[in-house]
Amino acid sequence: MRLIFFKNTLFLTLTLLISCANSGGDSNALAKAESNTQPLIKETLPQKKIITGANRTSLYLPLLKGKKVGVVTNKSGLIFKSTPHTEKESTHLVDSLVSSGIDITRVFSPEHGFRGDVDAGEQVKDGKDPKTGLDIISLYGKNKKPSQEQLEGLDIILFDIQDVGVRFYTYISTLTYVMEAAAEKEIPVIVLDRPNPNAHYIDGPTLEKEHSSFLGMHEVPLVYGMTIGEYAMMVNGEGWLKGSMQCDLTVIPLKNWTYSTPYSLPTRPSPNLPNDKSINLYPSLGFFEGTTINAGRGTEMQFQIFGAPDFSPSNFAYSYTPQPNFGSKKPKHNGQLCYGVDLRTQEYMNHVNLEWLIEAYTASADKKNFFKTASFTLHAGNKKLQQQIQDGYTFKEIKRNWIKDIENFKNIRKQYLMYE
Repeated sequence: MRLIFFKNTLFLTLTLLISCANSGGDSNALAKAESNTQPLIKETLPQKKIITGANRTSLYLPLLKGKKVGVVTNKSGLIFKSTPHTEKESTHLVDSLVSSGIDITRVFSPEHGFRGDVDAGEQVKDGKDPKTGLDIISLYGKNKKPSQEQLEGLDIILFDIQDVGVRFYTYISTLTYVMEAAAEKEIPVIVLDRPNPNAHYIDGPTLEKEHSSFLGMHEVPLVYGMTIGEYAMMVNGEGWLKGSMQCDLTVIPLKNWTYSTPYSLPTRPSPNLPNDKSINLYPSLGFFEGTTINAGRGTEMQFQIFGAPDFSPSNFAYSYTPQPNFGSKKPKHNGQLCYGVDLRTQEYMNHVNLEWLIEAYTASADKKNFFKTASFTLHAGNKKLQQQIQDGYTFKEIKRNWIKDIENFKNIRKQYLMYE
């Protein structure tokens, strides 16, 4: 491990050589992609103990001593006491810093709130943390980007949120806004890196800049195969902050982790990703958020099933009824019997699958209103995916459009990789 200065930014990283072969054409690249059908995570000899950035306190506590600190985190910001990592055997980062005498001035909370119990899309309110008495500033309420007033008096910002490696998962947008606001006020940012459970592949449509939003701010594929620390480095290094600003960024790296290392998240990263299966299926089933289809919200099988009341029970034997619950106060088709598909026994995914989306569109009795066009476009990152499905394109035909953009992204990505 060594310190690397890159474009006026300090990174704490690992030395790494990555090779990336360019494809010889769309058809060859597609054949190569489709031949890779086996899961990339395989059974191996026992792994060394994975150490998260948050657990490497000796690397970042000295950077916080004597400074007024702002912390951007949520329920996932844990320091672990055991291996494998479990929520039960952990201490929250904020509680640990307070007990260590670090001067935390305020905590910033993303979508779903500091304690992670707010619905998707629901505004998060400012408040006080009852355990520590610290002020909680929402970054999913009146503003998603910290205001200069909210940053007043801070000497440094510590960012620690578990990501799942999917472009429309909004924590990486919060990261961009935090870095941007910090750069404007010349406040250093430290990112504590965490494993990405979907780091074993890169796939899906690449965002077109004209369709950028909080569901995707940068021109990256749907699944980008990077940790949140690496992603921060890329945003900074590629000049993707407003006005091509540079944030004074330090990344505290993982130890004993690779892109193919199995990692089970010890706590829900958000209310509707309850387990490893939901996280693995999320890149494929997340598209349903921009349609009339229920993807398990209002059940305990979020992003593991999908269905709708107008599907024919003769074609869809599985059925369920969404009801208000933790993380979904008003699920789609609330209280209605839905017929659909149960994917809980689906093999481990190493690609984005559009077959389920195409199947649902084909089976829908109301194709005219199937897509919530504005929302679907933001999830897809382009307008053409909806049009391709409506025009009857096959999954293979659609995927051919992804290949060139993915290869271009890989050439950008490889500059910021810290792990093998």
